[in-house]
Amino acid sequence: MADSEKEPRGGDVRDSSSSSQHATTAVTTTAAEPTAAHHHHHEYVTGPKLFAILVPTTLVYFLVMLDGSIIATAIPAITTQFDSLLDIAWYGSAYQLASAAFQPLSGKIYTYFSTKWVFLAFFALFELGSVLCGAARSSAMLIVGRAVAGLGSSGLANGALTILAATLPPHRQPMVMGINVGLGQIGIACGPLIGGAFTEYVTWRWCFYINLPIGAVVAGLLLFVAIPEPEAKPPPVLVLRRAFGALDLVGFVLVAPATVMLCLALQYGGNQYAWNSSVVVGLLVGFAVTLAVFLAWERWRGDEAMVPFSLLRQPIIYSASSTMFFFLGVLFVANFYLPIYFQAVKDDSALMSGVHILPTIIGQVVFAMMSGVMIEVLGYYLPWVLSGTALTAVAYGLLSMLQIDTPVSRWVGFQILYGVGCGAAATSSYIAIQNLIPAAQIPIAMGILIFFQNIGGAVWLVVAQTIFTSTLRDDVARLLPNINPDVVIGAGARSLRLLFQGAELHAVLEAYNTSISRTMYLGVALSVVSFFFSWGLGWKDVRIEKKKVQVDGAVQSLQNV
Repeated sequence: MADSEKEPRGGDVRDSSSSSQHATTAVTTTAAEPTAAHHHHHEYVTGPKLFAILVPTTLVYFLVMLDGSIIATAIPAITTQFDSLLDIAWYGSAYQLASAAFQPLSGKIYTYFSTKWVFLAFFALFELGSVLCGAARSSAMLIVGRAVAGLGSSGLANGALTILAATLPPHRQPMVMGINVGLGQIGIACGPLIGGAFTEYVTWRWCFYINLPIGAVVAGLLLFVAIPEPEAKPPPVLVLRRAFGALDLVGFVLVAPATVMLCLALQYGGNQYAWNSSVVVGLLVGFAVTLAVFLAWERWRGDEAMVPFSLLRQPIIYSASSTMFFFLGVLFVANFYLPIYFQAVKDDSALMSGVHILPTIIGQVVFAMMSGVMIEVLGYYLPWVLSGTALTAVAYGLLSMLQIDTPVSRWVGFQILYGVGCGAAATSSYIAIQNLIPAAQIPIAMGILIFFQNIGGAVWLVVAQTIFTSTLRDDVARLLPNINPDVVIGAGARSLRLLFQGAELHAVLEAYNTSISRTMYLGVALSVVSFFFSWGLGWKDVRIEKKKVQVDGAVQSLQNV
């Protein structure tokens, strides 16, 4: 192949390597095809073909990240239209929750089926969810659409990172990964700005319809290029014949309701129902029991499990997954509640609230890209994630001090610090997995990482919503005893000045401000926990470690031939 450079990609001989490798080749090692995986010779891609693969893949990753935050500045308008302030958390967490529930299964699907066609299938599901959201006629329909889009996104982030690992040689991956994740950060950070513009000048529905024309371009590009496979794949008919066992569908059926019950309990507790109510307690008990059954099943399945314990026991996967579980909350809490601060407390329009979080956007984008480039040059990722999480902890502490009359210079400075911290810490876990895990295990390892990441995003958004609404309810009752707190909550953030004037309006704004400040405390806690978990990523030079994985894998492959 003229435009390709060939390098061996091998199996895993690290830690519990032989059993882990067996998990990824179990379906291929049949009597008819005993050594197919051993004879697979991987080819990396260069030139125009590489460009044709990376551009649409990066666009998809951008859309997935954009879809997670574009709704932030549209939420006040949506809550006003649907009278649904109590549903704020579900607009974000339904997307994250559905993505998380399907995430481990997506890793299995990528392991056994064509990377290209699986990626396109997930993308079609993501586009369907976008159509449902744009056409929503009620809050419930919007939440359903977000869940469908989340199901689609479950295979897109994993697929994009798997494609990058399959098309690029190891020494080029950190920089491209940094750019890719940096553009994803642009999606997360620019989402509120783009959503604000659509809400202000067109309609919030275009926050979702925008995915359709971009999606057409992506599909058009990917349909006509071949994406290399990191390992030989068995015939689809053979996998489908054994799909129930090979894909661990029982594990999926168990983990999905467990995550839903947890988020419902967190959402209902202190809002619709008391924490000691039978509904909330029942959901928590159901979550605990289902989770215990899921863990027992996965342990019994061994290396054929949806979430193999042999991989979870690897320190790099455990640490990266734990870090991202908490860090996605760090990313989302401020991105969702700063627009509410600007629109409700500062009386910004949807567009101007997006403009006013530009300091966050710029900091995130610049330092996400910079960290990826510098990790490739220097080889070390740990300093970036440690410094980033430390900065976000300080930034959230400062953001919790926002007041109705906080001057521009302060909230700009607070956001710059927050954005720099988020950008610096964003890429390290991905780069660690891509460089320290053998190629055959990357789809499942990435599925585990993104599963915990998305579960974190869903859970912490619901926790933030609980903190916000319960504080708002208590403060309205304390400051305005003659006004039903449900009236304020049901009004939506953009209707406050239509319902209240004078001293009453000032008291309501104080209540909103206090609620947002208390929510920022959660960001401080999540940043600190992320900081401590990130130490487990280790002080490793990825330039050296990746070569060790390659050499060990090549030796193992030669021994197996």
